[in-house]
Amino acid sequence: MIEYENLGVLNEFFARDYQKKFDEVLKKGGFILGNEVREFENRFATYCNSKFCVGVGNGSDALQLALRSFSFPAHSEVIVPSNTYVGTILAILNCGLRPILVEPDLGTYNLNPSNVEAAINKKTVAFMIVHLYGKCCAMDRILELAKTFNLKVIEDCAQAHGAKFKKKNAGTFGDFGAFSFYPTKNLGALGDGGCVITDQENLFREIKLLRNYGSGKKYFTERIGVNSRLDELQAGFLQVKLEKLDAINEHKRKLALIYHTELKGDFIKPEVHPDHYDVYHIFNVRHKRRDDLKKYLLEHEIQTEIHYPIPPHRQVALQGIIEQKPFPISEEIHSTTLSLPISYIHSENDIMRIVEVMNKF
Repeated sequence: MIEYENLGVLNEFFARDYQKKFDEVLKKGGFILGNEVREFENRFATYCNSKFCVGVGNGSDALQLALRSFSFPAHSEVIVPSNTYVGTILAILNCGLRPILVEPDLGTYNLNPSNVEAAINKKTVAFMIVHLYGKCCAMDRILELAKTFNLKVIEDCAQAHGAKFKKKNAGTFGDFGAFSFYPTKNLGALGDGGCVITDQENLFREIKLLRNYGSGKKYFTERIGVNSRLDELQAGFLQVKLEKLDAINEHKRKLALIYHTELKGDFIKPEVHPDHYDVYHIFNVRHKRRDDLKKYLLEHEIQTEIHYPIPPHRQVALQGIIEQKPFPISEEIHSTTLSLPISYIHSENDIMRIVEVMNKF
């Protein structure tokens, strides 16, 4: 069986260094907002070419804290792609704001700048850009619109650790970049974790307050904050993994190249463009007989996933909240997309085997 992912096998590559880091943290006896968190924050900020990084509890909190830091009026509108993972939209709702869904580009799966301007009105306060599957959104036009209409830009980089657009890192285009370190990410922890990066010192200080009960000094509360802190153990493990992130990304890019060059034209593959450095957290293809293809591959001992089977506007929890209108591009993506194995655990031979089976479908 070629598994889609196996975190047990994946983390064997780092187990010795993880154990060493665990012993160090255990011996020090400090587990909350200590040296490991500060060291990871510094290292990740440097990696992203950002000035500041704040570790938080998870990627969802990273998005919510970024939004909360601006103190937008209640029910202000935030533009977000209509095909994103529902967590992006929940972050907006949980801040008392209104998500406005805009269709993506069918080739890149990222927000289509051509569709954005029509959605902007006097209630619009921000773009929440999603760099989906490990490909950066084309940011030029987005940033122009943000400047013209005085809008904030928050980047959801949960799948884009190390991805670049025109040699600039994901997360460094807007006011904030929000990252998840969920275990399956290219930079994954051994549990939940996240961070926010920014070049603006005032925003950096605000996030630091908000993540820790609104407190900059113990027992002194300056803001209505929350408890959302990246813990010392996860920060230590992430330091280990960060040293290997470029190697992980390059390995996935090599596997992606096989898919791109060897899969026949029946499968719609993700676009490749020289302006983009894609890190392929997910390698998806589209096919009109997606469900049959998934079943066929499993019969040949190849596991796949679907990211994502249900578009946000059809989620039960969002009925009556999301504007009920047609989202045909999102519908097309969600009904045809299939995610193929592309992990650090997979070899080039694994991918060639998958290609061989798929080309006979």
